[in-house]
Order: sequence, then C-alpha cells, then structure tokens
Amino acid sequence: MEDKYQFAKELVLEAGEFLRQHLHDELEIEEKGHFTDLVTQLDKTVQDRLTDRILARYPADRILGEESPEHLPMGQEKVWVIDPIDGTTNFIVQQADFAVLLAYFEDGVGQFGLIYDVIADKLYHGGGDFPVYENDRLLPPFHTKSLKEGLIGLNAGLYAQNVDGLADLADHTLGTRSIGSAGIGFSHVLTGRLLAQACYVYPWDYAAASVLGEKLGYTLMTTKGEKPAFYGRECVMLAPTEKINEIIGYLQ
Repeated sequence: MEDKYQFAKELVLEAGEFLRQHLHDELEIEEKGHFTDLVTQLDKTVQDRLTDRILARYPADRILGEESPEHLPMGQEKVWVIDPIDGTTNFIVQQADFAVLLAYFEDGVGQFGLIYDVIADKLYHGGGDFPVYENDRLLPPFHTKSLKEGLIGLNAGLYAQNVDGLADLADHTLGTRSIGSAGIGFSHVLTGRLLAQACYVYPWDYAAASVLGEKLGYTLMTTKGEKPAFYGRECVMLAPTEKINEIIGYLQ
C-alpha cells in the first residue's frame, strides 16, 4: 500500500503543476446539466492523464472519475476515485480555490485520500493506515468544542432552502462560509477552520474527505444521518464524530 500511496501523491502534485502551467489557457467551456455545472478541456485532460498513469501501473484496478463515461458503484474491487478539478467554476472565473482530489478504495474500504489545493500548494494526504498531513505538518485529531464556537461550510442555496434542516443547524453555529470547492471546504474541516462542511455532491467530491476525516475523528454522512451510497448525488456532511447525535438533532 505504501507504493500506491507514494505514487498517488506524485500523481496529484504533477496534476496540480500541470494546471498551474495552463491556468491562463483559452478554455473550451461546456455546460453539463445546468449553466452553473461547467467542464473544460482541462478537466478531461487531467482525468485522462491520471487514468492513463494509474492503469499503466495497475491495469487490474478500476477508475471512478467525474469525467468517466460511466459512473458505476464502488463494488468489491480496487477503485481509484478522481475529481480532476474540484471547483471548476472557481478555476474558470477566479483562477483560485480549486483542488485535485484522489482516493483509493479496496473492497469498499478507503485506504488513503488526497486533497490538493492547487494555488495554495497545500496537499492534505493520508488516512487508512497513514497519518494525515497538510504537506509535512501532522494534523491533530478533532479538538472538542461546541457548535456555537464553530463555523459550518454551507452554500447560500442550501441555507436559503433550509435543505434537511441545514439552516436550522447553521443558526446554532457562529455562521456559514462557502468556498465553491467541496474538497477545499472539507480540508478546512480537517484543519479546524470549519466545524463541519455540508454540500450536495457526488462520490468523487467526498471520497477523499471521507478517508482523511475518519482518521482525525470525523464522519462523512448524509444529512439523513446515514452512510453515503457512493453512487449518484447526495447531500452529505463531514462532521466531528462526537457531535453527530447533537447535529442530527437539528436536521430534519
């Protein structure tokens, strides 16, 4: 597993460097399902590069990626979960606050995860049998604090519609913050900048965070308090495990 983990870090850092080199390229922008759900040729290029490198080295493994033609359940195999550019709209409009996400699972169990905040050059990595780091800094586990001492990551739409009671929960915290990248939002939970992060996303958006968070005392769950299906789009939250019962009490 050590070899795969080191290989994954190499891949993600290379992908980030590639994106920095092409940050100001003329982009071919397409709408997927809605005008706010965008994809560029660089999303596809980065996923293809990652996929080719992984399968060349581990041809029996499978890929679950945002830009894959088929989105299959995790299954009972060796699966790499890829989001080539998490926060594509940020990438297009702001050239900041976007990430490369990669996670590796065997038989449905996360072995390690990586979140690379490309412009900040911060790599969050570890999980499973590996300690969790921000670059070379070992991250501590969750330190107990109350809801009223923390912030929750939540976008305006989820708050305005009070989806699953998320606004009710947020009103018992110091407030909300929205970054536009699920992966970076989750990384802020891992470092204690946010108490929790909720978003309506796909498995490639939350797979890495689920593995990293578990190592530090966090649980990735749906806003119904259930284990995510790792298939299709779900409203999920990364929150301190010890706070789950209290949090669920505010959710509908």
